[in-house]
Amino acid sequence: MIPVPGGVRIWIASGHADMRKGMPGLSLLVQEHFKRDPFAGDVFFFRGRSGSLIKCLWHDGLGTSLYTKRLDRGRFIWPTASDGVISLTTSQASCLLEGIDWRNPQQSWRPKSAG
Repeated sequence: MIPVPGGVRIWIASGHADMRKGMPGLSLLVQEHFKRDPFAGDVFFFRGRSGSLIKCLWHDGLGTSLYTKRLDRGRFIWPTASDGVISLTTSQASCLLEGIDWRNPQQSWRPKSAG
């Protein structure tokens, strides 16, 4: 996970974005389409059309970073709304990056006995 300091807001851009865009294009998308400041220190997640690739844009006060992650199998869980942004907690963002359904995380394995 990205070492995000406490108090930083994490946003997920609903719908899909053009994954050919880099830092300037995604920053402009945040500024004009979502009406947010891309240089305020918030983290923004974008997903491609296929669902297996996400990009994460973050300005840490010194410069802008662009992280990408591609899943070998499966797809990232994404909201179905076509426009807008949704706020996530740090734990929800961690689930998202692991390919877990961040809207309803469930324990996948539980021991049946202690011994």
